[in-house]
This record gives sequence, C-alpha cells and structure tokens, in this order.
Amino acid sequence: MKQFAQWPRKRFVVSAVLMALSGVVAAQTAVPQQDESASKPASSADQAASGKTKPPAKAINLNVITVTGIRGSLDASMNLKRDSQGVVDGIVAEDIGKFPDTNLAESLQRISGVSIDRDNGEGSRVTVRGVGPDFNMVLLNGRQMPSANLNATSASSSRAFDFANLSSSAISAIEVFKTSRASTPEGGIGATINIKTARPFDNPGTHGSFTLKADTDQSNHNLPSSMQGSNWTPDAAGIFSTTSKDGKWGFAINGSYMKRNSSFSQVATTSGWRSFHGDENNWGAIPQPGQPGSENITNRPAPNSIYSVPQNINYSINGVQEERTNGQMVLQFKPFDGVVSTLDYTYSERKVQTLRNELSAWFNFGPSTSSWTSGPVSAPLIYSETINPANSDVAMAGSDYATKNKNGSIGFNTTWKVNDSLNLGIDIAHSTATAGSDSPYGSNNTIGVSGFVRGTTTVDYSGVFPVMNIQFPPGLTQTPASAMLVTGSSFRNSYMKDTNDQLQLSGNFTFQDYSRLDFGVGQLNAKNRSAFSNVQLDSWGGATSAADYPDSVWTPANMASYFGQFSGASSPNFSSNFFTWNFPQVRQLAQDAWVAAGHSASDYSPSPVFTTDQRTTEKSTNAYLQWSQTYDWSMPLDVAVGVRDEKTNVYATALVPTSTGISWGSANEFTVLQSGSGFTRETGSYKYVLPNVDLALHLRPDMILRGSYGETIGRPTYDQIQGGQTLNTLARINGGTGASGNPALKPLHSRNFDVSFEWYYGESSFASVGFFRKLISNYVGQTSVNQTPFNLHTPVGGAYWNAALASGCTTTDTVCIRDYILTTYNGQPGVTQTGVDSTGNATGTIVGQPGDPVANFAIQQPTNQKSASLDGWELNIQQMLGETGFGVSANYTIVSSSLKYDNSLIGQQFALIGVSNSANAVAFYEKGPWQARVAYNWRGQFLSSVIDGGGNFTPGYTEPYGQVDLSVGYQYNDHIRFSLDAINVTDQYQRVHARDKHELLYLTQSAPRYMLGATYKF
Repeated sequence: MKQFAQWPRKRFVVSAVLMALSGVVAAQTAVPQQDESASKPASSADQAASGKTKPPAKAINLNVITVTGIRGSLDASMNLKRDSQGVVDGIVAEDIGKFPDTNLAESLQRISGVSIDRDNGEGSRVTVRGVGPDFNMVLLNGRQMPSANLNATSASSSRAFDFANLSSSAISAIEVFKTSRASTPEGGIGATINIKTARPFDNPGTHGSFTLKADTDQSNHNLPSSMQGSNWTPDAAGIFSTTSKDGKWGFAINGSYMKRNSSFSQVATTSGWRSFHGDENNWGAIPQPGQPGSENITNRPAPNSIYSVPQNINYSINGVQEERTNGQMVLQFKPFDGVVSTLDYTYSERKVQTLRNELSAWFNFGPSTSSWTSGPVSAPLIYSETINPANSDVAMAGSDYATKNKNGSIGFNTTWKVNDSLNLGIDIAHSTATAGSDSPYGSNNTIGVSGFVRGTTTVDYSGVFPVMNIQFPPGLTQTPASAMLVTGSSFRNSYMKDTNDQLQLSGNFTFQDYSRLDFGVGQLNAKNRSAFSNVQLDSWGGATSAADYPDSVWTPANMASYFGQFSGASSPNFSSNFFTWNFPQVRQLAQDAWVAAGHSASDYSPSPVFTTDQRTTEKSTNAYLQWSQTYDWSMPLDVAVGVRDEKTNVYATALVPTSTGISWGSANEFTVLQSGSGFTRETGSYKYVLPNVDLALHLRPDMILRGSYGETIGRPTYDQIQGGQTLNTLARINGGTGASGNPALKPLHSRNFDVSFEWYYGESSFASVGFFRKLISNYVGQTSVNQTPFNLHTPVGGAYWNAALASGCTTTDTVCIRDYILTTYNGQPGVTQTGVDSTGNATGTIVGQPGDPVANFAIQQPTNQKSASLDGWELNIQQMLGETGFGVSANYTIVSSSLKYDNSLIGQQFALIGVSNSANAVAFYEKGPWQARVAYNWRGQFLSSVIDGGGNFTPGYTEPYGQVDLSVGYQYNDHIRFSLDAINVTDQYQRVHARDKHELLYLTQSAPRYMLGATYKF
C-alpha cells in the first residue's frame, strides 16, 4: 500500500518519459506542465492544461528512442487526455511541419463529440457536444481569435472561427478543453479549442521541414471548359527553427501557400417552402375541397395536417478558385535565468473566387396539380403549376464574385520564475480579422437572365434528386438563344472586421504542502464592424430587350451532365437545357443598353458607400483564482477548485437605411425604396461569477475516474446585439420583413456536469466512457413583432388595385392587376410603365401613394426566452495490435436535447441547432518506411437551421453524412518522405431537407480530392 501511495510522484516521471517517446519534436509540448512556466511562454491555456501541483521529480538520464509518426501522435494525444485537469482531448503533430490532416477542422472531427460543418467539401466550423460553432471558443496560443466571414448576401453575424483560413503546416498541437476552468477565456459552452504553434525553445537546435504537394480536385472536371481552372495546383509549406548554442535566443519562421480549383453542383429551393394547415385558405395554399382546382389534388393533406409548397427550384454549377497564404515569425529571448520573452506574428490570407451559372423556375402560386404524402406532415411528390400560355420566365442567372479574408495577430509574452514557489507572466496581443470583396463586381452579385417561354412547370420530388419538367410553346423543346435577355440584377458589397486587444496578467504560487494557487486578471476589447450595400434592379420582367444581346453570348449546356451521382438527373422528363455565359461580357452589354435607355451606369456596379453599417464594442474584464491539490490517499485524488469573474459592457452603433416607400416591380415582388441613412446607438451589460470543480480519482495506476462541474457563458452573435433596425429590401404581396438587434441580451449561461472513466490498459492503448449534461439558460429566440416602420404605403389594396379588381381581375391574378394599372394609369402619381415584355404584359413600377394601406412588416428581434438541456455519452477506444504495426482508434458520441423542433407546428420555434450523434474510426499501419491511415467520419442527421432562404419559419435538417479519407506515406531516407492523401474517396454528397425528406432545401455534389507530395526535413 505504501508503494501505491507514492505512485503520484512517480507518475510525473512516467508521464515525462511517455511524452518524450511521443516524439513531439516539432513544437510546443502537447501537455504543458504548470511547473514549466519559467522556461516557456505561459498563456492562460498553458497554465490550466494540467492539474498537477507537485514539482517534477529529479531528472533521470534515460536512453530513449524518439518516436514520430501516427503512433507517436496518438501516444501524445492519449497522454494529453490522461494527464490534464478535467476532460481534455487533443491532437499532436506527428513530426515538425506534419500535422495529421491538411485541414484543422478535418483533424478535430476525429475527436469524440466534435462534428464539423463543410464548405465546398472542406471542413470549416466545428460543433462540440451538440453546441454550435458560435459557442465554441477558439484560441491561438491561448489568445482569443477574431473571426470575419461573409454570407452570400451580407457580412456574417457569426462569431464562429473558420478553420479553412489556417494551414496545418505550422501547428504543433490542438487542445480541446471540454470542461471549464477558471483561467480559460469565456465564450466556449461546447469547448475551448487551443491551437498551438511551433516555438523554437520547445525544440532546441536547428530544424527545418519543407513540403511540396500537387493537388487535384476531381470536381474541377465537372464544369464547362470556360469555368475550369488548372487540374493540378500547388500546395507548398516550409518551417525553419533555430536556437543559439547558449540557449539565450531562438527564431522560427514558417510559411505556406495553397491553391485549389474545385466545383460543386447544387439543386436547391433557395427561396424556401411556405407551410400551411390543411384547412387553410390563404395566398399560396392549395384549393379547399369543392373549390376550382381541388380536383387536381391527389391524396390531399387532411385538415389537421401540415403541408408545404415550394417557392422555386434552382439548379446551379459553381466553379471555385481558392488561394490560401499563411505565415508566422517567432522570436524568443532569455535575458537571464528565469525569464523568457516571446514576440510572435501570425498572418493568414484566403481568397475565393466563385463563378456560377444556374437554371431555375419560380412558382407564383397559380392554378396547380399536385400529389402528396400522407400526414400529419405532408410533402409534395408532384407539384405542377399551370402556366398557359407559355410566357413565364426560364431563369438562368449568373455570378462572378470574389472575397478575401485576412487575419493578423501580434503578441508579446513574458514569464518570470521569481523563485521556486512563485511564477508571474504577462501577455499582450492585438489581433484583427477582415473579410471583404476582392472583385470589381462586389462580394456577391447576381445578374438574372431569362427567356420568357416557360409554360406549365412540374417538379417530381419523389426521389433524392428533384426532376423539373417545363412545357414550352408549340414548336420549341427548349429556350432559344434569341429569347434570352437580362432581367433583374443585384451587386452586393459586404465588409466585416473583427479586432481583439487583449491583456492578461497571470501567476501561480506553490505552497510547502505542494498545493497551488493560480491567479490572474485581464481585459479584452473586442470590436466588430459589419457593413453592407446593395445596388439592385428589380426589373425581373426585362431590364432591356433580347435584341441587345447577340445569340453568340449564350453557350448551350445541359444541366443533367453536372449531376452524374443522381439517377434522377438522367430522367427524360428533366428539362435540363440551359445557357452558360460570361458574366463580365453580359454585364457590359446590359449596362450599355441600360445607359442608352437613359439610366445610370452605376446601376450595374457595386456601391462603395455602405448603407448599413453596424459597429459593436464589447469591453470585458476578468479575474480568476484556482486552487489545486493532490491527496496521497490509497487511491490518489487530484482536486482543482476555481472561480472566474467576468464583466462585459456592450456598445452598439448602427447606420441603417431610411425607407421611403414601396415599389411593385414584378408579379410577386415588391421593393422597399430607401434614401439616405442615419445612426442609432444602444448599450447593454452583464456580469457573471463562474465556478468550476475538477476531481480525478486514480483507482489504480491505469484507471482514472473523473468528475467535473463548471459554469460557462456563450456570447450572443453580432446581429443579435446590433444597434439598429433594418428592413429587407424585398417584400411580398402580404407585407415585408425586417430585423432589429438587442444589445441588452444576456449571454447563454450553461451549468456543465461531467463524469468519465478512463482505462489505460496497454501500451498506447486505452478505453474511456464519459457522460455529460449541459443545462443552458438564456437561450436566444426571435420574437416577431408586427410593425409599420416609416409608415410605408403599399399599392396592395390601394385605389389603383381596387380599380383593377373592379375591372374583372381576381385578387390572386397579380399579373392581370399589374397590367391593368400600368396600362390604365401610366403617368399618374406612382405609376411608370417602362415597356412591354415578350408576353405582351406591361412592365414598370407601381409605388404606393398616400391614402393607400400602410404596409405591415414582421420585425424579428432577439430576446432571452428559453432554457434547454443537453445530454450525451462519449465512448473511446484506442488499440495497438502488438508489434504488427497495425492499430485502430474509434469513438462514438450520443447527444440529445430537450429542445427539439416540432415539424407539426407552423411558426417560430426554439430548438437547438447542430445536435447530432457522430462516430469516427481510424485504422493505420506504421512499420519500416511505410505509413498508411484510413479514417472514416460519420455524423447523423441534425437540425441545421430554423429559417429558410425565403425567410419562412421552416426547419432545415442536414441528412446523415459519412466520409472516408486516406493517407499513405513512404520514408525514403532520414530526410525525404513521399505522401499521397485522398479526401472523400467515396464521393459522398450532402443533402438538406425541410419538414419531410421530399421537401428539398439543398443537394450538393462535389468529388474526391487527391494530394501527391514530398517532404524534405533536416
């Protein structure tokens, strides 16, 4: 028993030897011990990485062999898990400049409880234990990372960090802290993720590694030749690290450049689904029994059922060219014993250009034929809208836009070992992230082109791939080039900048009984700016005429050929013929015709003047204390108890457009007119005291039982705390929509419970099981308030409208109403006829006038409303198969929430996004010069959104997805290594549906990606 009682001291020596065997030659030690704070930079994450409180045993000279490679990486990750305070998982580089995956998010998904979101087939954001990307804190060497991203139409409101911006070449380790600790910056309810980069003092001497790869993405072949990039692109990375012979200074520099040409094909219901009760009789609803058209409904949804109808169907091909440049410099200096200073600068830049051509049809909710699945939630198997004569638009919009993301971070860190008991440290950092346009045409743009030859349009939703069929006028089987012309357009210019200024003072004191007190104070000033402008022409009936465009600018293509994974695409019923076209050429032709008609050329260019400009400043101060102790009982017990005080003041200022009227520009689209803008300013604040307790009971040397309790907060997204109200420029016949922020929002508050058991039963082998529960309050939901901002008058229900009804038009025939008003009242106040389209109907605008009804707007405002619970299990196993060179690692995570979406209800609901089960399995072989790894990642179905592209309260469910990745390496000699990496080798697609699997939202086809490379190391 006495021998066992002395085991905690011996455990430190064993851990140190195991870490040496892990071969983390590259960079920072995977598990920074707290007692090393005098010899390395001590970020807050470093100080908290271990709960050990006793000093290390005296150094012992051991002849050990440094192990690198897959097994070394897994050993180091296993030791990180075993030796840390609380529940911590991580990934450690196999060797200098050799992180296990080419993408950090792809690596993170191998950790139990971590799932990723993919963008163009590549991992970008992470969900941990069912908590979405906005509420996982990402640190770089212990410092909070800013993030800036753009959505398709505006600046992103998300706090989520996009891992696609960072190369993995200089990363030495990633730590995932799943339980809270006092010294960790707040904001991570799911987890705090610390990315650690190479430091020269962690690897004394001179070392370097240079890698050159040739990448090929097979999706690049799935494009018209005019949209394709080079089939092979470069991927280069290098890292160099050196220290002086006397150990006084060290310098490291690394850089990487990657170019990727790829594509994705997508079919989507971009404007969403409108949902109705079976007995509802509103605009868009199918006819009630006995009404005209009801005889064309098969298996009509029951009165108590919910059903949905599509607002459009859209097929697109998207060519993407991406360039990523990363670099970092580190200078370390030891002016005298006990003091280490580190100055580092990190830079990243990512450019993405997108070319897009599409084929789509819009439904105006006219007479229809349909068949339905059985309730209580009914979905269309067939939906067909009758259009006779065939004079509606076959839309073929296109885009050519580019964005650029830049991140820069500079920091200075000094640690001082005052004496054997006291260590002090200071860390100062300034970090920025910006995202904006990298194109003369704006950050996102669309030019709508159409041929007005579409008749009755039918979509078959019965299969995975929706099949659209169009009936053309007699004598036509497809849209002729001679009928094509530019209709509407939109040129968006978005900008986002995120800035963090951080100061952290920290220290620790070890008492004579080896208990320890960690302490610190700090502040963070976080500034976010999101700005946006939009130049839009809602002339969807035809901005110019077909005669303005030579037939030669339209290149015939077949949409079916770009969806080879789906049998439905080869259906003879698929009306898949469309045109691709050169965006700059057609834009110039449209601009020339527009100017010739007496309009401004600026209508076809983005505006550099932002009409929406939201600026938020969060000033936070923090202080923490943590006491830790190891008790040498028969079963040793590690205890850590801490508390963190966090206070934040929020200042939100917004420049928002002033709305002046409503213009009716096409059959079902209304534009909110705007002129000028003004600033508004609001404030808010909150304060939290957050405790944490971690216990680790060593049942025996190879078994640990852990228990943890901690409280964490997750800050609201930027759009939720913006300072102004904005109206969406596109409205509908029944009114408009808008949004306003709430700077007084409280953050999400989570009480977290963890229990886990770990068994390290063999060399490099272990098994663990863990249970976690999160009780989350202050969940933010949207409150929809009906308001009449600016008292905007709408033509709907006005004098002109009523006159059209009196002439014989029906309320559902908006084409008839528009045609009557434009031809009868042209030149009267608010009525401007611009011409006649190819169908003979008048084009122009009708602006609401005084005396017309005031438009209603559904204004969405965030409020703290709900509480929710998250429960889950994490299962892990890692097994080495003796000396065969083979090994396996696998995990499975089960997550459930009390806050689920109810598909049988219409309207706003509160549900947790991103909750899903997940699994990973990695099999590897490593012996002699050969190294191979096969990794499988699976994520179950999860709720990914609660509002669709049309602003409808419609759920989006991302269907189950599994992906296989492969890597093979051959070590030619001590310096040269060859490698082959393959991503998504089984060519999986992603699919998102609404309430029912037949209600498609997105179906995306990509392709495998291969990388052939060589590495030289010295």
